[in-house]
Amino acid sequence: MRAKTDRFPPLPKGAIAFRPEYLDFERGIRVGNLEDNERITRLLKLGLEHRFRQPFVTERWGRGVYWQWIGYLPRANREAKPFSSSVSFGCSKYFISMDTGDKLFQCGMQVERGYLKAPREYPGCRLRSDWDWHRLLEALGENGPMTAEVDRLVSKEGFAVRAGSWEAESAHMGRQKSVDFDSLRHALETAPARHWAGFQIYYPMRRREVQASAGVELIEAMLAIFDEVTPAMNSCMQVQLSHQDRPGSEAML
Repeated sequence: MRAKTDRFPPLPKGAIAFRPEYLDFERGIRVGNLEDNERITRLLKLGLEHRFRQPFVTERWGRGVYWQWIGYLPRANREAKPFSSSVSFGCSKYFISMDTGDKLFQCGMQVERGYLKAPREYPGCRLRSDWDWHRLLEALGENGPMTAEVDRLVSKEGFAVRAGSWEAESAHMGRQKSVDFDSLRHALETAPARHWAGFQIYYPMRRREVQASAGVELIEAMLAIFDEVTPAMNSCMQVQLSHQDRPGSEAML
């Protein structure tokens, strides 16, 4: 019998040409004027699709050669939304971003609330009943399935949390012995209705750490971080993710 073609083939490590200077702490994440094997958008998408054997959608915030934020969400989870299958705001997603103000590269997962009272020009950004935000709040309830994961990531693995309004002061927690879940829930539940709001848990990387790593090592580190936050992300999604294969030694997975 003829072997089935791998629908989501990995990219061999030797073919990866990503370089640490493409994470520019002054301008953002470089994506323009690069070959496919240099471009982080392509490399992470290939890695995620091979890991989970399903297509991912790439979202971004930025313009030109340098972007500030890039997100990856499972297409199956978006398509499962009865009212919001044509937009990505309601979906949990992996993300990477560059905070050029604090000189910090961030990698992790996020869930957006959007607006409770959306501007007239952005009606599709208003929170709807099928968004993952509702599952997030439930999962972060007392003894919820996400609380232990968030506490582990922050207190033991060096992750940080951002919660609440993204247009005003939000709650930030990181590198502490335990998470103040009362403050976290309060920030999520009381974000102003006319502000964009959301939740992020991410691993922060400083310039020195990035510049001391090879390009392949950085891509592998990002995928490893995505692995770490997958249980938390799964607790917020309708269609959950599971590894189909374990990573091999010679492929970028």
